[in-house]
Amino acid sequence: MVSFNKTEQTIEYDAFIFDLDGTLLDTADDLGAALNSVLKAHLMPLVTADIYRPAASNGAVALLEAGFGQLWQSRQDQNELRQQLLDAYSANIAAHSQCFTGVAQLLLALDQQNIKWGIMTNKPEFLTQPLVAQIPELKDTHALVSGDTLNIAKPSPLPLLHTAELLGVEPTRCLYIGDAQRDIEAAKAANMHSATALWGYVPSEAEALSWNADFNWQSPIDGFNHI
Repeated sequence: MVSFNKTEQTIEYDAFIFDLDGTLLDTADDLGAALNSVLKAHLMPLVTADIYRPAASNGAVALLEAGFGQLWQSRQDQNELRQQLLDAYSANIAAHSQCFTGVAQLLLALDQQNIKWGIMTNKPEFLTQPLVAQIPELKDTHALVSGDTLNIAKPSPLPLLHTAELLGVEPTRCLYIGDAQRDIEAAKAANMHSATALWGYVPSEAEALSWNADFNWQSPIDGFNHI
């Protein structure tokens, strides 16, 4: 795989802000299990990781669309199915979820260099809080902002600006790392530098590079270049 950095020079930051699903945590198998429990209950074929993994960063509806396929749009019980998926996921929220390789080392290095780090995710708070609480590597986050902390979520820059405020760092001194186009758009609108997490649930590397982030990281270890 090939990646490039639009910004060539090494830049150091006062804070790193991370997306959660597909950036810090590999949550796809727990989300996929919740989806398959709904599909099974409705006598639908179960789906494999190649189907649910690309949708893992995009919320409950995206997962259900992936699972039900062309039948999704004709379903009259979409709200009920969404709630069933959320209930199944909430009941087993961290059975398989874990940090991606290199995340723990990067967070430890940030702590050792007294660089603040926080989490800003579109995941709702009722799922974010219990999930983060079960991941030991994330217990020392300096800020945790969910998709419904404010009345607007990414790609709006407001949640990122709120996270920077909680961290006590100017937005221009923050780097936001995420695996979705909305992450890069939000960072740009917040006047933050951005890095694409190519190890996450990106649709393809070629498409991810088209988002024009300041950096494109193959691994969390690439973050060491900015500490």
